[in-house]
Parts: sequence; structure tokens; C-alpha cells
Amino acid sequence: MERRILLAEDSKATSEQLRTLLEAGGQFKVDTVGDGEAALHALSEHPYSILLTDLQMPRLDGMKLIGRIQERKLPVTVIVMTGFASIDQAVQAMRMGAYDFLAKPVDPEHLRLVVERILRERTLQDEVLQLRERLQEQYAFRGVLSVNPKMHAVFELIRSVAQTTTTVLIEGETGTGKEQVARAIHDASSELRSGPFVAVNCAALPETLLESELFGHEKGSFTGAIGQRKGRFEQADTGTLFLDEVGDIPLPMQAKLLRVLQERCFERVGGTASIEVDVRVIAATNRGLPGLVKRGKFREDLYYRLNVVKIDLPPLRDRPEDIPLLATHFAGKHARTGEAARPFAPEAMEKLLVHTWPGNIRELENAVERACVTARGANIQAEDLPLEVLHVRATDGPQVDLSKPLPDLLREVTLDLERRYLVRAMKKSRGNVGRCAKICGLSRRSISAKLAEYNIKKESFKEE
Repeated sequence: MERRILLAEDSKATSEQLRTLLEAGGQFKVDTVGDGEAALHALSEHPYSILLTDLQMPRLDGMKLIGRIQERKLPVTVIVMTGFASIDQAVQAMRMGAYDFLAKPVDPEHLRLVVERILRERTLQDEVLQLRERLQEQYAFRGVLSVNPKMHAVFELIRSVAQTTTTVLIEGETGTGKEQVARAIHDASSELRSGPFVAVNCAALPETLLESELFGHEKGSFTGAIGQRKGRFEQADTGTLFLDEVGDIPLPMQAKLLRVLQERCFERVGGTASIEVDVRVIAATNRGLPGLVKRGKFREDLYYRLNVVKIDLPPLRDRPEDIPLLATHFAGKHARTGEAARPFAPEAMEKLLVHTWPGNIRELENAVERACVTARGANIQAEDLPLEVLHVRATDGPQVDLSKPLPDLLREVTLDLERRYLVRAMKKSRGNVGRCAKICGLSRRSISAKLAEYNIKKESFKEE
């Protein structure tokens, strides 16, 4: 497996010398850049195992580069190079997250040993990065991840819609990623639409504010209107306006929205001048608009005006094959600064797969983010997940395995519950057996015996 190293050095002679040295064995592919800004861009575009950087560089020096890497959680191991006069800076760089520093002129043998040691330690991390890159290439479209055939049909529809200025209606349950799909349409339309992506949550604003929010207002048009304000339609000119929860728009505002969609012009609140805009409108709803139309809660003519191209997003429970892909992606997104993404233990992944996810992708991301915060070991365990994810209904899993005698089944459930209780108590007590005993209402000796029985290591719960 070829490893990639990025070399940031403003001296062309030094850069060429080090690249030749590192590529001599044929194990590494070395890319070179001449300043920190170029290094940061390269790290954002491609996965690198190691960054070898000088501290003194134009545009963005090595110290600031390390800071940006930590802010963005870029998974690269940093080695800094410095002259003897800047050893203090090198030490400071290590405190910021650098792995090691090398004094100039760099000793070739020492550099080779340091690189080999880093790569041995990074084996698993690099495999995860390569897997994530392949998954992104194979299963991602404009930031939307899926292996589900229905979602890949959505990707094809987005590609088709992107070549037009057609109005789009996205329907799906809360948390299914409607805004993400809207952004994907906007991004894919960049050649046709150069303006910004502007989002409005229609359910979050009362009718009196929604009109001003969408169309803007003139100075003095109502109490508090101390100046002229452009609305979201004007802000989105030549771009995309995303109307989230469009089913919650009051009927009087629906009439005004219909006029804008038909005539592509409007007046600000309190104004008389007609303003023309070139905006693609993407509407989204988690409520069935045809049902609202039948009940007189939504205008039929507006519904047909919005429903030119309809995209139905399936809930996460109908696309379980996406759960491992999304969970792995979120584990990388929410990994602690300077750490690789933790993989999921088989039991934890099983819990994710059997949960029904009423909150869909948003709920999954929140659960994984919480697990990344609470996990102490090398893997994300089942007990790191939220309680609502761990809860399994009586119709799921081994709870109703009639092939086992009831006493045996009850014993299994009791032991599993006891182990999970102990793990949570040890987490709360930060590995202190005495405090754990108080939480459990047992003696210290009993807790020590149970920890040994379940092979629970108290050291793994202590504060770093």
C-alpha cells in the first residue's frame, strides 16, 4: 500500500533533496508545496499520512498551519523541521499536536526512522481513511451518502434537475436530509446559477415576520423597521431559495408566494416598487401536502406550482444498509481533535442496525456524536450509545428466543443488564471503585469481584 507524504518547504533545493530521499525506497509518494496555504489546501483535497513542514514559510507559517489542521481535524501526522535557533518553537509545535521535530540540516537516517515509526502506528488509521475515500467516491453525491438504490435514483434525479431552473418539492420525514439534498441540487447547478443558497425555515416564523423575511421591508413600514431590508428572495437572486417546512406557511402568505412563483416579482413590505428576481425555489415538507390541500390548509394551485419535480426521501428505517456508512462518516466527523475515528464494536453496530430511528439521519448523527464524546476505549461500544438506541422492543432480538428455556433467557438478560449498569457506573465514577460501589449500593469487594467477572478494566475509565 502506497503511503502519501506532503512536504511543505519554501526552499526548492531542500524540498527536492528531501523528496528524493523519501521516495528512494519506493514506499512513499511525496507531494511538495512551497507555503502553508498550499499545504492546507492539499491536506483538504487529499488524504496524507504525514505532513513534513518547515516552521518558517510564507503566507502561512508552520505554527499557524498546525493550528488550522487541529481546528479542521485533518487526520495527518505532523513532523516539523526547524533550525537550532527555533527549538523552543518546535517544542511549542509539539504541544499543539505535532508528532516530532527535526533539526536542520535533517539527518536522513533519523528522518527515515521517524517516518517508519509513524507509519507503523498509523496503519489502522490509514486503512480507515482509504476506505472512507473509496466510499465517498462510490457512494457519495454532493455530500449526500447512500448505498440504497432509492437514494441513487434520487442522485440521478438531482443531476437531471441541476441542468434546469425548475422548481423542486422535497418530501420526507424530519431528519431525512431534505436541506442536504437541496444544497446538492444547488451545488450541481453552479454552472447555471451563480448566486447563493439561502434557506428559510417557514415553521419557525409567525406570519407577520415571514412576509418581511421573504420579501424584505421599507424603512418605517412597521414598528421597528428602522431601515430598508432586503428579503430572502432578493438575497437569493441568481441562486437558490430553500423554503423548509413549506406546509406551515399560513394561507394569506401562500397567495403572495404563488404570485412570486408565477410572475417572478414582488414588492417589499411597505413599498410600491416591483422587484424582479431570478431565483430557483426548492420547497421541502415533512407533511403530506395533498392531505393539507384536501383539508383546505394548503392552496391547490400553489401545490401544483411547487410540485413540478418531486423528490421523495425514504426514512432511514427503509434504508438500513446506509447505517454503517453514515455511522462511520459521522464517527470521523466528530472524532476528538488529533485522534483517528473510533471504529464501532460489533455489538454497537448491531444496536444501530436494529434501532428504528424515528429522528432519521439527524438522530443517528446525534447518537454517534454522543458516542464519540463518551467512548473511552479504542472502539465505540454499545454502552457508549444513548439509552433510546440501546432500548430494544420485546419483539426484537433474543428477548423472545423461544428455543431457550425461560430461566436461561432471564439469566442472560440479567447479566447483560448488570454489565451495562457497571460500565455506566464506572464511567460516572471515572474508574473509582469506591464511588462506583456507592452508586451501585454494593460493597467495594463485590464491585471488584464483578469487574473481574466481566473483565471490565477500571483503568480505561480514568480521566486522561
